[in-house]
Amino acid sequence: MAVTPLFTQIEKTIALKSGTVVLENHSGFPFGESNLYLVNSNGEVVWKAEKPDARTLFSKVKLTEDGTLSTFTTSGQFCDIDLENGKILSSSSFK
Repeated sequence: MAVTPLFTQIEKTIALKSGTVVLENHSGFPFGESNLYLVNSNGEVVWKAEKPDARTLFSKVKLTEDGTLSTFTTSGQFCDIDLENGKILSSSSFK
């Protein structure tokens, strides 16, 4: 499925049964939005990932074996994101 980016360019996609996880480039992305989100087969945004801090964006993402998204942020945080709703399951700083 072709995904159209919301604001910048797509850095990574992860195909799931429930849709496609999209990570957009954080450079130039609005801070008020989340650059990590899930779109369904119709291209509609199902959820936008919760951010640990309003002024941060996601820089890396991978799917773990237990079915969560592991992410890194531009502010030096590591977060696990729930695939069902985009909420943070856990977070820690790696600065």
